[in-house]
Amino acid sequence: MTQPQSHDTQTTRSARLGDIAGIFAATLAAALMATTLAFSGSGWAGPAETLIESNKCSKCHTATTTKKGPSWASLAEKYKGKPDAEAKLVTMLKTGGSEDHNKVVASDADLKAIVAIVLATK
Repeated sequence: MTQPQSHDTQTTRSARLGDIAGIFAATLAAALMATTLAFSGSGWAGPAETLIESNKCSKCHTATTTKKGPSWASLAEKYKGKPDAEAKLVTMLKTGGSEDHNKVVASDADLKAIVAIVLATK
């Protein structure tokens, strides 16, 4: 015959179930947040990503394929190891360059951040 459980045993079991439910709820919340950020595209976007999006850079550029403009990976390869790469690309973004490129109105720090993203693309 089964012995009735003491109050302490029932309290401990309830506490463990509560802990498990809390862990499950926290895990579920984290998973939902991660999924939302993954599909939002700019969940952790900084100023550079926001400028890239607002200036519609993807209209002409992608990370790895050539569209109207060169891919970021091809630019990274072209400027790899060149000490003046950042300065040249920042100037090109500021002025529009000699090619058909729109000017990007932003601080030098933000333009350097955009260039860093481009040059880091593989």
